[in-house]
Amino acid sequence: MASTSLVKLNASSSSWIAQQSFNPPGGSSSSVRFAGRRVSVPIRAGAYTDELVQTAKTIASPGRGILAIDESNATCGKRLSSIGLDNTETNRQAYRQLLLTTPGLGEYISGAILFEETLYQSTIDGKKFVDCLRAGNILPGIKVDKGLSPLPGSNNESWCQGLDGLASRSAEYYKQGARFAKWRTVVSIPCGPSALAVKEAAWGLARYAAISQDNGLVPIVEPEILLDGDHPIDRTLEVAEHVWSEVFYYLAQNNVFFEGILLKPSMVTPGAEHKEKASPETVAKYTLTMLRRRVPPAVPGIMFLSGGQSEVEATLNLNAMNQSPNPWHVSFSYARALQNTVLKTWQGRPENVEAAQKALLVRAKANSLAQLGKYSAQGESEEAKKGMFVKGYTY
Repeated sequence: MASTSLVKLNASSSSWIAQQSFNPPGGSSSSVRFAGRRVSVPIRAGAYTDELVQTAKTIASPGRGILAIDESNATCGKRLSSIGLDNTETNRQAYRQLLLTTPGLGEYISGAILFEETLYQSTIDGKKFVDCLRAGNILPGIKVDKGLSPLPGSNNESWCQGLDGLASRSAEYYKQGARFAKWRTVVSIPCGPSALAVKEAAWGLARYAAISQDNGLVPIVEPEILLDGDHPIDRTLEVAEHVWSEVFYYLAQNNVFFEGILLKPSMVTPGAEHKEKASPETVAKYTLTMLRRRVPPAVPGIMFLSGGQSEVEATLNLNAMNQSPNPWHVSFSYARALQNTVLKTWQGRPENVEAAQKALLVRAKANSLAQLGKYSAQGESEEAKKGMFVKGYTY
């Protein structure tokens, strides 16, 4: 496991511990300023450093992004019920097999985030899903958080669980073939957000990231700023800048190696219930402004979440952000925005598997082109243009 000169802390330590100084007594370090605070960042050296860099670069490779199929069993069940299927392991396996065995998917997809069940599953023919991914030039990833829970003392906000036992679980996931991890926490603008909720989100992400790197997994850092609300885009920008400032402050305090992480931010958009919809050009301008103000160029990749946007909307916005060079690989880590048409094409019928896989390739290729700044929405179906925002959505 990677070693640092920092004092080791229990993974479940309270966010209030974040107020303490973690600077090592000696050794080389650099000084970084976050929101008026100066943090001494020790140079990390560990057994996995080179591998973390290589993994992050592989995922953030030109024209490729991430397929997120890490929905919990309950959420996957909701997807299956929409096409009349029961939420059974057999049906979940069949759907995930359809996705993960799509021929040629690795041309557009560099990584796939899996739920724990899927990481250990195999095809009906007995081939491990992780081996299917490797054969297709796709790196397996794993969702490691344990979901959201009400945050006491907040304004009806949430905190993300899962730090307890994370180190041992991460070591097992690595042995199973996972090479990157994901931890999703959320921030709600209609609920404030409160200083407590932002701090809790940032601290939890930082502890998760440090633990993941110590066990050979590239952490995807995801503080999702929910679309819920009627606020204007300027309010989203204000909150996003504040959240990411806190996140990087605590990442630095926890000695996280920036070259070995990936980010999964929300795009900066108006609230879903705002009276005016922003154009892709406006979304790109606001989102890139936020990223340039908050994200160091050492970070290899920005893998956006779709957050309930329609398939076409998510692709158009990504394309607009890639019309000129960026300091980082700007790409996608989509779930619904890659799967919606696929699921409706499949309908749970074996005879529709090939057509559904072709639908997945269409969406994956569209987002690949958007990552390269070469996408056009001409010829897109009406189904792909339908919004998928769900108020109070749980993952």
